[in-house]
Amino acid sequence: MVAVPVTLAPRRPAHARATEGMPASGPLVDTHGRVHRDLRISLTDRCSLRCTYCMPEQGNEWLARTSILSTDEIVRVARVAAAAGITTFRLTGGEPLLRADIVDVVRRLSEVKSPDDPVQLAMTTNGIRLGEYLPDLIAAGLNRLNISIDTLDRYRFRELTRRDRLGDVLEGIAAAAASGLRPLKLNAVAMRGVNDDELVDLVEFAIEVGAELRFIEQMPLDAGHTWSRAHMVTREEILETLSQRWDVTALPGRGGAPAERFVLDGGPATVGVIASVTAPFCGNCDRMRLTADGQLRNCLFSTTEYDLLPILRSDAGDAGVERMLRSCVFGKLPGHAIDDPSFLQPARGMNAIGG
Repeated sequence: MVAVPVTLAPRRPAHARATEGMPASGPLVDTHGRVHRDLRISLTDRCSLRCTYCMPEQGNEWLARTSILSTDEIVRVARVAAAAGITTFRLTGGEPLLRADIVDVVRRLSEVKSPDDPVQLAMTTNGIRLGEYLPDLIAAGLNRLNISIDTLDRYRFRELTRRDRLGDVLEGIAAAAASGLRPLKLNAVAMRGVNDDELVDLVEFAIEVGAELRFIEQMPLDAGHTWSRAHMVTREEILETLSQRWDVTALPGRGGAPAERFVLDGGPATVGVIASVTAPFCGNCDRMRLTADGQLRNCLFSTTEYDLLPILRSDAGDAGVERMLRSCVFGKLPGHAIDDPSFLQPARGMNAIGG
């Protein structure tokens, strides 16, 4: 298959955005009425794998360590965000477990309080260091866990990630399953000609370890910027494959959650599908992102970033942080517009945005 290059957009800082009508208090709401309750916090752009749909194998230009948010800065943003209605923090990367003070980050974020609802603390990880850290992470207050695994075949894993670490990932999943931490979710990016013959096997593996498998349509966030629909396994194709093995029944509404969920053979086993390309959930999206170098993003596919770092490292005070959070949310577009001919792929790869 011939890869179709996708035009890249430069990173555009949002120095001045229209804020007329922006609420100065209350929940974080955009101009389309979407209330934001989920903040995804990237702790690093570094990773122990080199997945083809995320990062180059070599030549990565890492963020300068001086630009990486400190734990104090992360907690400060989280505290202000929680006061404005954020109820879920998800730690991402890169690989969050590569951060040396990860347990302290989790402990301190778990102490952040929301005025109304309890704050949930989740993490997305490749699982390689999970066996080492999981007991301390749970003790520190981690509530939920997502582990990425795209294949159960060692050779294929090595080809896809450019690292021979499948055994470590499986050990991490086993540790998570044994810990009793629930819900436990496994994420798999479905790719044509790569792992589309393993969809049933991946679901059966997830059921065996007491987890829910969530398939993700491959998105235009790859390191080589050669994403094309021809390589993507669609939601409909995923469900058609699963329906040849199980009776697949849709569960009701997903609210702001990205995954559509389905019950298999009447339950209790379930599976999720995140169809960001063919069935986007933009209309109900309630999330925003904070990159490891302090850039706020209101959409995974946005080409605009709101630079919070100077505010955090000045005497602007928490009011300045809150205003930037509100400006970011208020500037959110109605959807990602992947199907629009004018769509521009973000210049940052997934590891630098935060998965």
